[in-house]
Amino acid sequence: MANPDFEELVETFEFLDDWEDRYRHVIDMGKAMDPLEDALRVPATKVNGCASQVWLVPQIRSGMFTFHGDSDAMIVRGLIAVLVALYNNQPVGDIGKIDAAAELGRLGLNDHLSAQRSNGLRAMVERIQQTAAAAA
Repeated sequence: MANPDFEELVETFEFLDDWEDRYRHVIDMGKAMDPLEDALRVPATKVNGCASQVWLVPQIRSGMFTFHGDSDAMIVRGLIAVLVALYNNQPVGDIGKIDAAAELGRLGLNDHLSAQRSNGLRAMVERIQQTAAAAA
C-alpha cells in the first residue's frame, strides 16, 4: 500500500546500520523540505497534540492527496518528511487504508521516539487521515 517514495525510505533505513544514522537521515530529510510560508502558519493548519509547533497544509488535486508541513523542531520536520513519503501522491480515497503504525514500524520509529514525539506523530497521522476522509 505504501508508495514508492516510502519504499525507498524503508530500503535506506535497512542500509543504515544504527539508529543514530537513521535519526540523522530523518533530520536531513526535514532540512531538505521547503519551509512553509508564514501565511500558512495559522490556527487552522496547526496540529494540536504535538509538543512542538506543527503545521500541515493538505491539498487534493484531481483526486490525489498531497500535503506540505513544517515544524519549529528539526526532528519533527523530519517526521513530517517521512509522512510526506508515506502519504503524498496517493488517491485521497486510499489514505485511510494506509496502516501508518505498521508502515512506520517498518522504519523502527516506534522503538526510538520519545512518548511526546510518538504522540505528536500520531496527531499528525490523525489530521492527515481526517482531512482525507472529509475530502473523499
